Amino acid sequence: MFLARLIYTSEVVEGFDQADIENILKVARERNEELNVTGMLFFNSRYFLQCLEGSRSNINAIYHRILNDSRHTNPVLLDYREIIERDFSSWRMGYIAETQNTRDLYRQFSPVSDFNAYRMSGDSCYRLLKHMAVSAPKL
Repeated sequence: MFLARLIYTSEVVEGFDQADIENILKVARERNEELNVTGMLFFNSRYFLQCLEGSRSNINAIYHRILNDSRHTNPVLLDYREIIERDFSSWRMGYIAETQNTRDLYRQFSPVSDFNAYRMSGDSCYRLLKHMAVSAPKL
């Protein structure tokens, strides 16, 4: 069994609110614990950027559920690869909300001034999440 990392982005649908993000995190943390999946989620009230790490079969199963989730639209796979070790092993699903610090940070990795992972490479998104994770609470 090999470790893999999957990174995707998507847009939220109209009416998505704080209760939705809290529900997503609760369910993800419970499922990820069962499946030995780790990861990080960044949300800026318009876009999701998420990284999942675990066995290929488990992250593929999670991603297929994500694809069918009606709370977002236009999911795009940005990067998928086998990895030697996890970068987000402290998080069953870490969460980063947009702040002034994240806005300053993503300007280092993006060709545009406003966050839009659709305009970023998979590697840039991965590096952005790694930098953001430094200050994220371990969950």
